[in-house]
Amino acid sequence: MANDLVTAADLEPQLEQYRRELTAYCYRMLGSGFEAEDAVQETFVKAWKNLDRFEGRSSLRSWLYRIATNVCLDMVRGPQRRARPMEFGPSSPVKTAKVGPVYPEKTWIQPIPDAKVLPDDGDPADLALARESIRLAFIAALQNLPPKQRAVLILREVLRWQASEVAELLNTSVASVNSALQRARDTMGDVNLDGTPTTVDADQQELLARYVDAFERYDVSELVTMLRADAVMSMPPFALWLEGPDNIAGWFLGEGIVCQGSRLLPTMANGSMAFGCYHVDPDGGHAPWALQVIEIEGDKIVGHHNFLGGELFESFGLPPHLPAAA
Repeated sequence: MANDLVTAADLEPQLEQYRRELTAYCYRMLGSGFEAEDAVQETFVKAWKNLDRFEGRSSLRSWLYRIATNVCLDMVRGPQRRARPMEFGPSSPVKTAKVGPVYPEKTWIQPIPDAKVLPDDGDPADLALARESIRLAFIAALQNLPPKQRAVLILREVLRWQASEVAELLNTSVASVNSALQRARDTMGDVNLDGTPTTVDADQQELLARYVDAFERYDVSELVTMLRADAVMSMPPFALWLEGPDNIAGWFLGEGIVCQGSRLLPTMANGSMAFGCYHVDPDGGHAPWALQVIEIEGDKIVGHHNFLGGELFESFGLPPHLPAAA
């Protein structure tokens, strides 16, 4: 693209058309929706400031990815990496489970709304790949990679860039890119992106409807019938996590009894169904409590991840309060 085709007057709409895919890229790099949005905004600011340096030797898209990559690499300097509670240690038997200390937000992989990172339409295989590449487990696995390896794997395996394109973006050689990709694959191990369709089928929709009904009635005995034997429940900002229907049921009937009387509002996060969970507000109605990300495989729930606190609700377009039922 010639430089004279990208002027200050037409830059803004051209930037906006890349916001969603750049947010997805930065989210995979950073593991936080809030940080990803900040990174994209910083990318756009740098693009505005340096438009006169864009010489048209590459496409505007490639140029923006170069800027976004550098922004993300600057943001992830240091040993701290985001993780999930399951990576902090073994699960806790419910009889001895304690929530423990509150860890800072930067400790955890944070969810992101599908609407901010997934395209509205397109080839079904590409959409399936996009969903798989924002799953919480995949995002957590990416954080184990050194930042440049992370960028290489995302660009090559998720975005399907050629090695030569990645080498140009990172200002390195094709051999270096291929070597980094192999090391990243070795570290990722069994985590893969096979593009398997991940849409929720009719039976899973029915399972989710049953889940909402059981949770709002607080029928724990019905709720746990929907859990697979190895289902896990996590609750950032606490490192505590539980495994198996018996432990999860014991939690809901013990410390988790505060969830009784909750209401759930549906949304989508990380390629999965999610719900804004609202607890009973002593002053009336229901107040934000946690964003639940519900992972399903086959006909069972395998992940029940609760991101406690109301900070995420606005990002997901969820109301700040629910009025009392009429």
